Amino acid sequence: MTTTRRLRGATVRRAVTTCVVLVAGLGLAGCGSGSSSPAASTTAGGGSSASASSQVAGDITVLAAASLTESFTTIAKQFEAAHPGTTVTLSFGASSALATQVTSGAPADVFASASAKNMDAVVSAGAATDPKTFAQNVMEIAVPPSNPGGVTGVESLAGSGVKTALCQEQVPCGATAAKVFANAGVTVKPVTLEPDVKSVLSKVTLGEVDAGVVYVTDVRAAGDKVEGIPIPADVNASTSYPIAALDDAPNAATAKAFVDYVLSAEGAKVLTAAGFEQP
Repeated sequence: MTTTRRLRGATVRRAVTTCVVLVAGLGLAGCGSGSSSPAASTTAGGGSSASASSQVAGDITVLAAASLTESFTTIAKQFEAAHPGTTVTLSFGASSALATQVTSGAPADVFASASAKNMDAVVSAGAATDPKTFAQNVMEIAVPPSNPGGVTGVESLAGSGVKTALCQEQVPCGATAAKVFANAGVTVKPVTLEPDVKSVLSKVTLGEVDAGVVYVTDVRAAGDKVEGIPIPADVNASTSYPIAALDDAPNAATAKAFVDYVLSAEGAKVLTAAGFEQP
């Protein structure tokens, strides 16, 4: 199930002043100093046609992996503040489900995936080109603060008395967790398979399971609602996060600007604070 949040940027008014200097006998028009740059003309929609394709304004829809909820909410607010007149609508969900939406023709401007595999599917379908990896994430075990299952590590999850929640296998957090279990040489039989990582985390915070395998960023975002059990580096597995402006983006210029912002130092600062690793 996809969660949508709408973040509204401030609306600004732009006043365009046109000055025309008539030079007797020459019929020339100029503006300001002796710059040779042509003056911008006004389009039918009231905007400037001077580099209209690169104008950063208006609405965009960003489809993003559920694990990006907190960081992209912050990034979108900062982007809107940096570009008055923009509005970013964020739609979060499992990367596999979002990729299917994109390849099925759902209108969107940007796709940020928690897996290169899902982005590759979008690129192969001709819906995006030249994605950029902007972050990496690793797994961690989340348990209720009281740790009722006595979980101490990955091996604990193989116990028959431990109720574990995992993501579905086709979802990046499920596929990455499977790599962890393979590395550790354990077999884990979950009591529930959830559609995305936030759903797994919810099962833990509600006390419905003894443990859930999520990303380190999700444990950090949950604060004192869960306890994190680190997974040793020699057993853990990671996933990469690529982002791309979609080829049929309704607002291509602003979509590209948003992607650039995520890839910028400002975007990296937010992601690092959330617990993501740089690629």
